[in-house]
Amino acid sequence: MRRKSAGRITDPDNPEWTAADLRRARPSREVVPHVVEAHLRRRGRPPEGATAKVQVTLRLDAAVLAHFKAKGPGWQTRINAALVKAIGAKASARRK
Repeated sequence: MRRKSAGRITDPDNPEWTAADLRRARPSREVVPHVVEAHLRRRGRPPEGATAKVQVTLRLDAAVLAHFKAKGPGWQTRINAALVKAIGAKASARRK
């Protein structure tokens, strides 16, 4: 069996940081705040109470479902928004 070499492996595309690099570094919230916000945004079941949504089973035409899913993640929220708009609900009835 062959032994691995004891030498350090270096990657020219990802060099080790120098002291100057560390001094120039900035927090990710300053550099890409939208990415940090998206990562930290609370996901999952909404809170209980007046604004909580009700889980239902609903059968939709395949074309309707394909239309909403084609626009990517959040299709269920977009269907809810379309239904709220269809019944003419006020903005206060919408959950943020």
